[in-house]
Amino acid sequence: MARTPNAVFKKNLQDYSLIVVGAFMQALSYVLFLAPYKIVPGGVYGTSIVIHYVTKGVFSLFPDGLPMGVTALCFNIPLMILAMKKIGLASGPKTVVTFLLISIFTDSLSYIFGNQPLVANDNFLACFYGGSILGIGVSCVFRAQSTSAGTDVLARVIANDSNLKVSNMIIVLDSAVVVLGLIVFRDWAVPLYSWFTIFVYGKIVEMFQSDNPSRAVFIVSKKTDELKEVILHKLDLGGTFLHGRGMYNGEEREIIFTIVERKDMPRMKDEIKKIDPNAFVSTMHASKDTPRPGI
Repeated sequence: MARTPNAVFKKNLQDYSLIVVGAFMQALSYVLFLAPYKIVPGGVYGTSIVIHYVTKGVFSLFPDGLPMGVTALCFNIPLMILAMKKIGLASGPKTVVTFLLISIFTDSLSYIFGNQPLVANDNFLACFYGGSILGIGVSCVFRAQSTSAGTDVLARVIANDSNLKVSNMIIVLDSAVVVLGLIVFRDWAVPLYSWFTIFVYGKIVEMFQSDNPSRAVFIVSKKTDELKEVILHKLDLGGTFLHGRGMYNGEEREIIFTIVERKDMPRMKDEIKKIDPNAFVSTMHASKDTPRPGI
């Protein structure tokens, strides 16, 4: 059953409202809490914070250093193009809107507040609240079925071409950015506070995500062929057909089993409802080491 135009409009309005809020909160974290204390939270914006400080006094047009938002944009655009070529990224339009808004908000807030931190002379409060606000912002973006692009996209591309896990690649890339901060600023406080920020940010995202990191999904439906096409070609997932029989009437039926990342669960449920509103969907926690079925 297809959604009505009114339902689609409401869903898009909700998603893009979450993206605006999430992008603003991430920018707020970078400008008021993290960048003023040279806290490098990994990723594209961690790199942008380092470049911002390194380029102070280098360019006459930007005497205070290259703007963080514009610098991040120079990384995110090619990363996004690479990801769309390599892995498709169904959330492409939303992701583009997300990282554009974060860049605009970051440079706008930097223009208003400059390099003045919201909490003066307190690195611990800055990294704690900076990580918390960043985590809430990222959670809003995830709930809208979008991403902020950056190193998580690069990690997915690398993992797609190798046997490495996406989560491990994100840790490696973010840690490399933190170490870059140590090398440039030559201050051990930088990586120590940065890793604490990443820890807080990760815990906040975990707290606001209702699903476990990976979910084992069982789908009972009479429209398994249509659902198979969506799972394979639209959601870019694998799957396995399990053969079952109803206990009440003994009817033979096929059950779809697949593994889904928690951030993709809302989209999967929406796609299932479009095809079969009466489908029965059951989920359970899946171990991180569980391979995708049907591969």
